Amino acid sequence: MATALTLTICSLLAGATLVVRSATARAWLMLTTLVVAPAILIVHVADAQQFATLRDRPALAAALLVAGISVVGVLAILFSRRPSAFPIAVVLTVPFRIPISIGGSTANLLLGLYIVVAAGAVAWAVPRLRRGATEDGSPPAALEWVIAAVLVLYSAQSAYGLGASPALQNIVFFYIPFALLFVLLARSQWTEKLAGRALAVLVGLALLLSAVGFFEFATRQIFLNPKVIASNQFSDYFRVNSVFFDPNIFGRFLVVVIVLLVAWICWQPRTRQVLLGGIVLLVLFGGLVITLSQSSFVALLAGLAVIAALRWSVRWTAALVLISLVVGVVALAAGTGALSGGRKAERATSGRAALVSGGSRLFIDRPLQGWGAGSFPRQYRFANNVSYEAAASASHTIPVTVAAEQGIIGLLAYLALLALAFVRTLRGARSAPWPEMQVGVAAAFVAIVVHTLIYAAFLEDPFTWVLLGVATALAAARADQPESAAPQ
Repeated sequence: MATALTLTICSLLAGATLVVRSATARAWLMLTTLVVAPAILIVHVADAQQFATLRDRPALAAALLVAGISVVGVLAILFSRRPSAFPIAVVLTVPFRIPISIGGSTANLLLGLYIVVAAGAVAWAVPRLRRGATEDGSPPAALEWVIAAVLVLYSAQSAYGLGASPALQNIVFFYIPFALLFVLLARSQWTEKLAGRALAVLVGLALLLSAVGFFEFATRQIFLNPKVIASNQFSDYFRVNSVFFDPNIFGRFLVVVIVLLVAWICWQPRTRQVLLGGIVLLVLFGGLVITLSQSSFVALLAGLAVIAALRWSVRWTAALVLISLVVGVVALAAGTGALSGGRKAERATSGRAALVSGGSRLFIDRPLQGWGAGSFPRQYRFANNVSYEAAASASHTIPVTVAAEQGIIGLLAYLALLALAFVRTLRGARSAPWPEMQVGVAAAFVAIVVHTLIYAAFLEDPFTWVLLGVATALAAARADQPESAAPQ
């Protein structure tokens, strides 16, 4: 109960940062959240095995703390003088995670991104406190209010059930810092030049990480995740994960970059740029292929469909998607028909059918309030009498996970967030000043949502918040644009 209360207070701070109108109030809330959330994080990870050296050597821990604060201070000065450096720093750090073993589970900390967010928050907040700014851009819309409500609701629902520790990890490791990231990116001044630089950095990272994946595939050596290593040893296929802890998350990262790059290519007038982009796409798609991530392939098709609809024809794209779905269903039915026994759907979906059906049963057993935020793994384990290893961290279908953990209340909040996010990313994409950027952001967001319907990690993925933050900034820029300057 005490943990849930602490998390709820922290979520209230972050939620208020999203919705307050005053820039001064937002600055104070942001700085307060920067103190409270890391304090909870430090207390939570203090017992992790990776920090044993720091526990035994407090002087070293203090030195590292001072060094971290110094890095944040230096970056804050840089971001204050060159605001465009903040989005580039976000892009540079967003893929890199540090796996930390806590309480029998593994949490992937985005330490570099946390430092960048903290520095960006200080760079944004301090000048406004000095000036005593009152208003801060356009008032918060429904999406911001729903995000704030989702954060607080999730924290409050961690008070019951078996998921206090996973809920704490989600809130402190992901939701709180990513909410601040959303606020900062939504208030960044995006230009065509800045967007081009961010895309170039992102593509460069994707090429580098794909090269790591190619090396893993050539040498048959995986750098991270013992589960993937073991799976490769007993399978006819070999999956790579590069520096990510999961091949599916690596695949999702590549899908986002590919979709953004395709959107850029679709608006390029020069053949040379199109050819160069096509060559890069072939390399990135090769990296995606060796992940063998089924969910990533489906997400890529969804993102490309959005680009085709917004660039050319919604009607023809919808027709092609419908035909593809029919063909896919027929092929899946034929494939599962060739299998024997009760494991048809289980084998065809790589074990996800059981997780989805199990999560659905959990929802039916407690439909209103659910079993508590973060409780799916343990509740699924007890309900189905399986080992902890057999109980996945999520149902591999986010709506089912939300329904099982948070009931109808949480599911309605999730659907409202999803609907408003689609409106934010898709509205005005065709008529945007830089349609390749707006369409790319919208298509990448749709790809992530589709990926979460098959795999997991919606609000736990920083790309979700990055894309929503950029879409919000672009929407604000369109609203401020004079009607005479609107594209014809």
